[in-house]
Amino acid sequence: MAGPPDLVAVEARLVALLEPYRERLEEATIYGIPVLRRPGAPAHDWFAGVQRADRYVKLNFLPMHGHPELLEGVSVELLRHKTGASVLRFTELDDDLVAEIEALLARALPGYLGEAQ
Repeated sequence: MAGPPDLVAVEARLVALLEPYRERLEEATIYGIPVLRRPGAPAHDWFAGVQRADRYVKLNFLPMHGHPELLEGVSVELLRHKTGASVLRFTELDDDLVAEIEALLARALPGYLGEAQ
């Protein structure tokens, strides 16, 4: 029988994926949830944040809401974790999912920042 998920480890991995973006984005909160956003962006214009709940960890990732084409070509496994317009929910992460999330974040940043791609 499997034990409870290690949500602390899942949270730490997701937070680590956002670490490279801290140089270009600022920390903020929306509804008490820590997020990264463009410097000076309004509250509802954020890039991504991690939020732990009782039974899962959420990666709140706003660009996929406004730009669903970002999800074109992602694995069925990653799509299985999409639970809302801007939410990916996890109880565990393997290296393949981490690599795919890392690539998704990197693809989304230029568009979020309004940079030519």
